[in-house]
Amino acid sequence: MILEIVLVVCYLFAIGYLGFLGYRHTKTASDYLLAGRQTHPFVMAMSYGATFISTSAIVGFGGVAGLFGLSLMWLTFLNIFVGIFLAFVALGGPTRHMGHRLDAHTFPELLGRRYQSRFVQILAGAIIFLFIPLYAAAVLMGGCEFLSLKFGISYDVALLVFSVMIASYVIVGGLKAVMYTDALQGTIMFFSILILLFWTYGKLGGVTAAHEQLSGMADQAFVGQKMIGLKGWTVMPEFGWGEAKYDLWWIIVSTILMGVGIGVLAQPQLAVRFMTVKSKKELNRAVLIGGVFILVMIGVVYAVGSLSNLYFYKYEKIQGRILSTTENTNVIAKKEPGIEKTVPCRLLHIDSDGDGSADTTIVANGVGKAEAIMPKAEVKELGEGMVEIYPRATAFTRAVVSKGITPAGQEVWAFNPGSIIPLYITSAMPDWFGLLFLLTLLAASMSTLSSQFHACGTSIGRDVYEQMTGRHGKSIQVTRIGVVIGLVIAVLFSHYARGGYIIARVTAIFFGLCASSFLPAFVGGLFFKRMTRAGAIWSMIIGFLVTAFWLLFIKDAEARSLGLCKAMFDKYSLLLDHPSWPMVDPIVVALPISIVVMTVVSLLTKKPDQKHLDVCFGKPR
Repeated sequence: MILEIVLVVCYLFAIGYLGFLGYRHTKTASDYLLAGRQTHPFVMAMSYGATFISTSAIVGFGGVAGLFGLSLMWLTFLNIFVGIFLAFVALGGPTRHMGHRLDAHTFPELLGRRYQSRFVQILAGAIIFLFIPLYAAAVLMGGCEFLSLKFGISYDVALLVFSVMIASYVIVGGLKAVMYTDALQGTIMFFSILILLFWTYGKLGGVTAAHEQLSGMADQAFVGQKMIGLKGWTVMPEFGWGEAKYDLWWIIVSTILMGVGIGVLAQPQLAVRFMTVKSKKELNRAVLIGGVFILVMIGVVYAVGSLSNLYFYKYEKIQGRILSTTENTNVIAKKEPGIEKTVPCRLLHIDSDGDGSADTTIVANGVGKAEAIMPKAEVKELGEGMVEIYPRATAFTRAVVSKGITPAGQEVWAFNPGSIIPLYITSAMPDWFGLLFLLTLLAASMSTLSSQFHACGTSIGRDVYEQMTGRHGKSIQVTRIGVVIGLVIAVLFSHYARGGYIIARVTAIFFGLCASSFLPAFVGGLFFKRMTRAGAIWSMIIGFLVTAFWLLFIKDAEARSLGLCKAMFDKYSLLLDHPSWPMVDPIVVALPISIVVMTVVSLLTKKPDQKHLDVCFGKPR
């Protein structure tokens, strides 16, 4: 514990020093908002990647890979091809060029100046300010949960320390401090995940052997996963329409692949990075760095998440003492408003580190009808009360965690996908890697959160306050206040919604919302000279409204959680009786409608002034 504390303190001192450097070199609004437009390509690429990759990607989506397998590797391809190659090569250069010509300092300001519209800038700034704290809350919760678990402190104390620590260098140092710290944090993340890759394949017998074994255990998937279309962890789910057995395909393709894979192009905290470099050459040099970083970070995490099924089923061995047994309890497999599915199980509570307390809980076997669908742990007596246990579980059935105590004093247990990666790290990796992984999660959380809060502050200061008051160039203090407000919203949400169902989906919701609201106006503004102010405004409004409607009234998981549809129509989803529709992500509907609205309205309204277009794009030679 002492070594862990010393290492974390040294890490925080390094972050503090880089934040101080950012403060010393922040002299102007351009320094605070765009890091002076002189960022080195390595720093820019690492900052972009570290901002992109958060605890949501490592722990959250890594856990999803443990559930649904290597189909998530398509998201790795999309993140590299769309999020890096297309973003840097196709959008990065025009964004940097137009941002410099219009002297834009934020993403909403770029849109507002392109369309000569204060309304566009205020609307974009308001959407970012209102919704990015919710995305930040999901990342904040992931970091605080791990920090609390690792150091044995309360969740609220971890939340306070973590949030103050991040706010300190964002408020003081601006984007320079954010990008300096991102570069360090991204480097830590990169080498940590590389170690995880080589260690995992070494433990599982090599790349070929590991994937062959994983392919051969498809029949071990949990029955609930099979019912929605899982055919194994090395193949795509079953494709089709109109039946529950096709639900998983639509969840993976529409929500995960399209929502996150396409939504990355319209992330304001990422797009602003393109305006921090001095020339397109720096962007081109950053492509390779960013591509390799994303490939290693999420490609490895998704592979390890999938392969954790093989490890838990064939290789995991737990030695210790069985302190107690829960003979028959209903472990929650799925719980949403109106749905609660449980599996009767017998649980073993094991002391594996010799401190006298139970630190590991596994399913010994299913009870009654559940016996046939649950793993049966193998227990070998070693003498003197010691046992050796092989759980023979998959990632989902291994990740059983306590959810608290009922008023009647009964402990509640649940299968928690968010615990899959931490459990794998704790069980499969050496103790020293647990400390390195702690720093990795801290780096992933802090790099993403700092950029989110910076975008939140600049949106309310530069894009809303300045545009509504006309006090241009006087918003740095308001921006810093905006960072604090965004932080407070995120902290309150993290505190009161801890464990809430909506948190697990915030990443996909925010990415999809940005795509539907901003992407047509953003891309159209860069390449479509006929694009008009009215086209941009109506595209943004319709994209936002269709996304909100779909989340509130159609998409089953979100509509259940938010509850408005149930309150108004006494149905969890308006299309609940029409299979497959409630699984479709809003981006599938909202983004095409937003594009059509943008095109039609632009063609029906007066074309932009040629002089302004010459300013935006440059005069043709």
